[in-house]
Amino acid sequence: MNKLKKFYSSAIIIASFVVISPVAALAKGAPDSFADLAEKLLPAVVNVNTTQTIKIKRRTMPQIPGMEDFFRRFGQENDKRRGPGNHDEDSHKENGEDRALTRKRQSLGSGFIIDPSGIIVTNNHVIDKADEVMIKMHDGRELKATVIGKDDKLDLAVLKVESDKPLPYVKFGDDSKSRIGDWVLAIGNPYSLGGTLTAGIISARNRDIQSGPYDKYIQTDASINRGNSGGPMFNMDGEVIGINTAIFSPSGGNIGIGFAIPSNQAQRVISQLREFGHTKRGRIGISFQAVTDEIAESLGMEEGHGALVSSVVEGGPADKAGIQVGDIIVEFEGKTIKERNELPIWVANTEIGKKAKIVVLRKGKRKSLTLVIDELPENENVSDDKALPDEDQTDQEVKEILGMGLESLTEKSRKALKLEDDVKGVLIASVDRNSPAGEKGLRRGDVIVSITQEEVKTVDDALAVIEKLRAKGRKSILLKIIRRGNTAFVTVKFDPKK
Repeated sequence: MNKLKKFYSSAIIIASFVVISPVAALAKGAPDSFADLAEKLLPAVVNVNTTQTIKIKRRTMPQIPGMEDFFRRFGQENDKRRGPGNHDEDSHKENGEDRALTRKRQSLGSGFIIDPSGIIVTNNHVIDKADEVMIKMHDGRELKATVIGKDDKLDLAVLKVESDKPLPYVKFGDDSKSRIGDWVLAIGNPYSLGGTLTAGIISARNRDIQSGPYDKYIQTDASINRGNSGGPMFNMDGEVIGINTAIFSPSGGNIGIGFAIPSNQAQRVISQLREFGHTKRGRIGISFQAVTDEIAESLGMEEGHGALVSSVVEGGPADKAGIQVGDIIVEFEGKTIKERNELPIWVANTEIGKKAKIVVLRKGKRKSLTLVIDELPENENVSDDKALPDEDQTDQEVKEILGMGLESLTEKSRKALKLEDDVKGVLIASVDRNSPAGEKGLRRGDVIVSITQEEVKTVDDALAVIEKLRAKGRKSILLKIIRRGNTAFVTVKFDPKK
């Protein structure tokens, strides 16, 4: 009995400690109601309705006796039954020839007013390629909108409507002050139901969902569904701290994982769209890969961080500064690069024309460089050369290692792969899908130009470097390859059984 009393006594002491904990004292309870905020914010949130005219070409079939009833039942009868306005008379042809039909496609989304003069923010994917954009206000009014500017990389668009009186609007807040666990409100137009408010918390920050180069999303469990795109996410002060833009859902409905563009990231783009009609971003003229733990191990680094340069634009800022393919950029303007999307975001937000200091690792040694930021072109062409034909075979000996069949480059394979004359390397002639190389996606037609930052020009070079790294106890090797004119880095593990 004495022991039992002692246990209860200890439990009471522990419970008392939890109640008076300083950490617990900082926690805020749920609001009694969101009604006051809802009443204030709902009038500034709008429905965005778009219409796009699509031309569809189809083949018409000659009439077959006895088949008229079949076509009537399944909708393929003469155009008179289709109704007026559903086909293009000028492109109309009979007897099995092409005929162009037009179809109206409508989409629905959300937006919010940020200026009483009628400036509205939404997602680019809501209004992209639309012929007409209509805004439906909370009070039921419908206004025609003009697209001022749009940005497909951050998925933002700015619209303008004309009104005979000032419109209700909301203000942006500083999203960096919001913490994981804070309450947020989402308002939008899910499934065309009209202004709908949902509440939740910030579930995570800085989410990279691989949707673009500038991913830095706020994740929330506030209910977001189709039609919420472009709607605002509010903090408890009624400030916009995010723009709802994506959901993760196998079924297409809400499962408690939604994503919003942070307000601080969005405001810069919105300001430029209002001023210039497009976005002005900085660039340094490289493409890169994140340094994974596997890549780091293959290079002898203690941890995986930084940006591994896979190509350098000739004449660009990086090229002029002396950055080379294979360099690992580890610092930009004094900030250490830890996440994949940090470098492109920092560069994009840097003033065009500014001199920026970077630090690279080149074969294990730090090197400081300075480059001048220039403007990222709106559209850049990407080469897409043909791969080596499957039928192409040579008489030379193919040597196997790590599941790859390696052979020297020939004049025939160079021509098939459209390789530049100065490219030296080894051709991957075959890949075992169940091998370490096959698991990493290497394939016939890839050209290995270096292995763990050592150039290889012949098959013997490649085999010697691989065996030297195996003898050093490395768990993997880093291949620099050329595929369809593009450079990439791939790690391949040594088979532990050998």
